Amino acid sequence: MKMFNKFVILQKKIMKKLIIFDLDGTLLNTIEDLANSANYALKLYNFPTHEVEQYNFMVGNGVNNLLLRALPAEERYNNDVFQMVRHEFLKHYLANSDKFTKPYEGIVNLLEKLQENGFMLAVASNKIHEATIDVVKKFFPTINFIAVFGHRADFPIKPDPQIVEEILKITQIQRSDTLYVGDTCVDMQTAKNADIDVVGVTWGFRPLSELQEYEPNFIANSAEELEKIIFEK
Repeated sequence: MKMFNKFVILQKKIMKKLIIFDLDGTLLNTIEDLANSANYALKLYNFPTHEVEQYNFMVGNGVNNLLLRALPAEERYNNDVFQMVRHEFLKHYLANSDKFTKPYEGIVNLLEKLQENGFMLAVASNKIHEATIDVVKKFFPTINFIAVFGHRADFPIKPDPQIVEEILKITQIQRSDTLYVGDTCVDMQTAKNADIDVVGVTWGFRPLSELQEYEPNFIANSAEELEKIIFEK
């Protein structure tokens, strides 16, 4: 009986094999660069701009939804206006996506430790794909991500689980061996839609109350806490 109990305990401590990270608000603090580019585009057309902190609740669902939320209500469904603002935003952001962006405290060390211990690592973001690739290369040059995906044309944005399904197909890792890490309700929903465990992190763009509403498997308040969750899984 004692041997059986010991076996059960060991089984519970088997770690995940694949960790999928959201990008903005999870690995990188990108909010100031996103806000600056959105405000730049709005200002060009004499629309009101917003404080950086307000953008915490506008991001997360891709560039189109970000700009719809940033535009004045009466202009949101004027397609000509929207396309002009979107064009200026993308042009500015692709040229300025790394001015104020930086990894959150402890994230680089965490990723390096996970890599050294044999975890597969991936990024699944609603940020435009080109910018996702650029900032990941710039800020995490020592990390060999197995896949890095942003939002691509003709692909649904999260919380649709297709981006996660694509990563699972590439890695051939089972859902039960996969952990998703993100900072918003979109991430919590994405993981649940993909039927994988999820960690909500509190250092990103949304409050703890939003994460708790979607009942993640775990909550992490720091990179160190996230490390403990991953290694104790």
